[in-house]
Amino acid sequence: MGVQLGQIVSPTEVPLDSLKGKKLALDAYNMLYQFLATIRQADGTPFTGDGGEVTSHLVGLLYRTTSLLVNGIRPIYSFDGKPSPLKLNTLKARARVKERATQEWEAALQAGDLPLAKKKAAQTSRLTEPMVADAKELLDALGVPWVQAPSEGEAQAAQMARRGDVWAAASEDYDTLLFGTPRLVRGLAALKHSLRDTGSVRVLSAEEVLSQLSLSLPEFIVMCLLIGTDFNEGFQGIGPKRALKLAQEHLGFEETIRRVGGDPATLKEVADLFGNPPFTPEYRLVWTRPTPEKVMRLLVDRHGFEEARIARTVEKLGDVDLSTPPKPLQTALDDFEGRT
Repeated sequence: MGVQLGQIVSPTEVPLDSLKGKKLALDAYNMLYQFLATIRQADGTPFTGDGGEVTSHLVGLLYRTTSLLVNGIRPIYSFDGKPSPLKLNTLKARARVKERATQEWEAALQAGDLPLAKKKAAQTSRLTEPMVADAKELLDALGVPWVQAPSEGEAQAAQMARRGDVWAAASEDYDTLLFGTPRLVRGLAALKHSLRDTGSVRVLSAEEVLSQLSLSLPEFIVMCLLIGTDFNEGFQGIGPKRALKLAQEHLGFEETIRRVGGDPATLKEVADLFGNPPFTPEYRLVWTRPTPEKVMRLLVDRHGFEEARIARTVEKLGDVDLSTPPKPLQTALDDFEGRT
């Protein structure tokens, strides 16, 4: 979920086609979990293959990736590695939420309340190693690169953007800003599953956010530590607005933490994680033409997808030249770029 900043930051809404010609590093787990939560049947049951294996994430990944490519956007997916020990409490809390949601989903089904059942089912999503392996295999078959992060996928994506290898990191987690991305794109997974999307996404410029809040990046990190992140609990009674006021006093890391009764030593490791996250420095940003037979073998033969529909989807990529970046459009994004 990441740090909650919706009350104090204002993203710029831009049409999807304004990202034409851009390379984006996508937080793979973040996106796959969104697909698992939203692509479900009326009773909340995920879509499954012939063997009963969950395939909702593959449905979303296929259509979203194809849509991005058709719209002239070059995605690279960043997959989570081993979670940081600092995230243990968050992971335990999420597990408890899933257990409770599973019980509530089953109760709603028994009561015949399908809308509630679907809502609760969305909170039960689990991403297993075989599911991740299938996702990577699909990306290979589509000719789309991916990178294995040593730890947090959004940290890897942020560092790739920070190095200038991609234009932005894409994730729903505001934590990505803390990890140093110059730009954050939100809302990609929520777009309709159409190959010619006309929807919009939200873009945040780190430079603009920091300017609007009158904070440096280290002060921004301190503010978020006060609110609470996936790697630390926030301080009781301190929400985004109060945390912002405290950070704007420009007292420095240690004094700000002491001001709220905290111990700077216990939070230094979290601050250092954001400031210098582990990431894989070697990766290849190469997009190639899809291999239709590999896509069909994975989705149709192994998981029972409808052959004609998959064939039509892959065919849409036939006219996309993946060897060279598409020419950027002159769009409303130019106005956004002018402010960064």
